[in-house]
Amino acid sequence: MTLRVLVVDDQPIARAGLATMLDAEDDIVVVGQSQDGEDAVLDAATTLPDVIVMDVRMPRLDGIAATRRILAAQACAVVLITTFDDDEHLFDGITAGASGFLLKDSGPDLIAAAVRSAARGDSLIDPAMTRALIEQSVAPTPQTPPTPNDTVREAALGTLSDRELEVLDAVARGLSNDEIARELYLSTATVKSHISSVFAKTGARTRVQAAVFAFQTGFAEPGGDARGSAHQ
Repeated sequence: MTLRVLVVDDQPIARAGLATMLDAEDDIVVVGQSQDGEDAVLDAATTLPDVIVMDVRMPRLDGIAATRRILAAQACAVVLITTFDDDEHLFDGITAGASGFLLKDSGPDLIAAAVRSAARGDSLIDPAMTRALIEQSVAPTPQTPPTPNDTVREAALGTLSDRELEVLDAVARGLSNDEIARELYLSTATVKSHISSVFAKTGARTRVQAAVFAFQTGFAEPGGDARGSAHQ
C-alpha cells in the first residue's frame, strides 16, 4: 500500500527536504506541503493523508494545536518533528494525539520508519528522546497529593483484564504489535483487539497515550516491570 503523506514546516528548505526525502521511498507519496498549522488543517481536509509529518514551532497555528484540530476532524496519524528545545512540548504533543516524535536531524531511514509505524497504528520516538522525557512530563512527585484525574485513571486501570494489562505493559515498553504477539503467543489480530479495548477503557487514542497512562498510574516505569498481574 502506498502511504499518502502531508509535510508541514514553515521553513521552505526544511519542508522541501522532507518532501524529497519521503517521496524517494517506494511506498510513500507526498500529497501536499503546508507552510504552517492553519494551512495544514485545510490541506489535510483536501488531500486526506494517511500520515502528517508536522513541525512543532510554526506561525499562526503551531503543530500541536494543528494536530488537535486535524485529529478531531479526520482519521490519520501525525508524526511531530521537533528539536531538543521543544522537549517541553512533548507531553502536549502526546495529549494532542501525535503518534511519533523525531528530531529534525533524524536521517531518512528513521523518518520513513516513523511514517510507516504511524500508519500501522504503532508509535516511534527518536532514540535520543528517551522515555524519561515522557516520565518527567507526567509522573507525579511523592509530595504531590492525588488529584481527581489520578482517581479516574486508577479506576480505569482496574477495568483492564489480566491479558489487557500484559498488552499495556508491552505497549509501555515500546513493543510493536508483532513483537507483542510473539512475546504473549497471540495472533497479531488478537493483539490489535486487546489494544483497541485498552484504548476504549483508558481513553487513549494512540499507543503513546496508552504508555503515558501506564506511567501516570504507576503501572509501568521506564526500564522496569509493570506492577499488578502482568508479571505475576
